Amino acid sequence: MHGDTFRKDNRWLLPEGIDEVLPPRAHRLELLRRELLNLFRGWGYELIMPPFIEFLDSLLTGTGHDLDLQTFKLTDQLSGRLMGVRADMTPQAARIDAHQLKREEPVRLCYIGTVLRTRPEGINGSRDLLQVGAELFGYAGVEADIEIIQLMVRTLRTGRIDSMYLDLGHVGIYRGLVRQAGLPAEAEARLFDALQRKAVPEIEGLLDELAVAEPVRSMLAALPQLNGGVEVLDQAGATLAAAAPDVLAALKDLWGIAAALERRLPDVPLHFDLAELRGYQYHTGAVFAAFIPGYGREIARGGRYDQIGKVFGRSRPATGFSADLKALAALGQWPAQADATGILAEWSDEPEAVAEVERLRAAGERVVWALPDQQGDAGAMGCDRRLVRVDGQWTLVPV
Repeated sequence: MHGDTFRKDNRWLLPEGIDEVLPPRAHRLELLRRELLNLFRGWGYELIMPPFIEFLDSLLTGTGHDLDLQTFKLTDQLSGRLMGVRADMTPQAARIDAHQLKREEPVRLCYIGTVLRTRPEGINGSRDLLQVGAELFGYAGVEADIEIIQLMVRTLRTGRIDSMYLDLGHVGIYRGLVRQAGLPAEAEARLFDALQRKAVPEIEGLLDELAVAEPVRSMLAALPQLNGGVEVLDQAGATLAAAAPDVLAALKDLWGIAAALERRLPDVPLHFDLAELRGYQYHTGAVFAAFIPGYGREIARGGRYDQIGKVFGRSRPATGFSADLKALAALGQWPAQADATGILAEWSDEPEAVAEVERLRAAGERVVWALPDQQGDAGAMGCDRRLVRVDGQWTLVPV
């Protein structure tokens, strides 16, 4: 069976992890796209449309090894240089802010576009995501992170997703402790891997093997246990009291973000995990993600990534988030009847009929002409009403 499926004459077959969007889902996706662009505009975010492909060294700037593995690569036949198909639009936004716009004030940018990845994230994941996101450049304070997190939540709610919780961390805590311990890069990477798996015995063994001295040893060993509600920040304050100033500054940033979100998003549960280091090689400060019940991975994620624009000539603070528009549209609670409304109009060349169809369309109705002798009734055409002649007048009647 498997051999038959992948025969070369099965021209309908798409590559694994590549999908196409069919009616009515495509219409729902487009409605959500428009709503999100209006949302972003209302918050002051300007739309950009970066190219789908560009030179690889620009595309992967500051993003770390993970995005390199996710990027399709090819050789430009005109220049001979290596090019990449974008797997994430964030580096492109950073390039535009640093090199093209060159503004001194804070810059807010948003985008919606296809990204292509070499492998899916998780089982049955997609490789051609429709990425939507927003980035705020040029402001280093936690107020920028707070705004971005709020906008991320509003994005999910615009996608008809109401039940969610936020997971927050700060890569500066681990990075500062590693620096305080004086660990070399290879040891840092090994400890990072164990922390991501919360493999406590392995972490303890590594700290012994590396002869990490107190008190930083105890602080590193405690990171896997520092997760839970906002009370974890109090616990972290006591546990990390002997940490270097940059670690304490990172913890203070998390406190500031937590306090603001509790006021601005009182109905959204907050979870903190000081061993959560998603995008560690890429992010420089607070990291955050949104989760919803029944979905095995984050529905949106983001964080601070200062100085990514340095290679483009301008080192700017930056924070942002992104999500997959296809996932938002699929997981949102859309009304079942929203895709089954419309009017089937009897075919006619009479000026009155044509004028009535145009009037209904101008009023926002979906009107479909019933072609002469066509197959399929109003229901098959996705219509719940018909425009018919009754006593010489063109009249709407329910199906």
